[in-house]
Amino acid sequence: MDETLPATEDEWKVRLTPAEFRVLRQAGTEAPWTGEYVDTKTPGTYRCRGCGAELYESGTKFDSHCGWPSFDDAKPGAVREIEDSTLGMRRVEIRCARCDSHLGHVFRGEGFTAKNTRHCVNSLSIRLDPAAQG
Repeated sequence: MDETLPATEDEWKVRLTPAEFRVLRQAGTEAPWTGEYVDTKTPGTYRCRGCGAELYESGTKFDSHCGWPSFDDAKPGAVREIEDSTLGMRRVEIRCARCDSHLGHVFRGEGFTAKNTRHCVNSLSIRLDPAAQG
């Protein structure tokens, strides 16, 4: 994990690609079915692309067929939730608890998993750290 975090948005622009900056720092959304992790089944840990904090274990990832990677649980304390009504509807935004980067949104009550929760995450917000091959 990167120990130092950028202090300004200009510093974030240096660290991130333009597409990553739009999603992570400006709460953008990548187009559905375009992200590198939509169909990934590789074991490992998903980390924040902004700061490297551990967010999700691959065992919590599931196929929701929504066009973005979906997880039914985050690592304890890894994400924070913020009410979001920007599109004229009530949603819950999820952000990295460490660097405050936008990850996506969380939805509850859809019945996809036993936890009844779907963290709908932009691939540009995360990076897979594959499990060591033994």
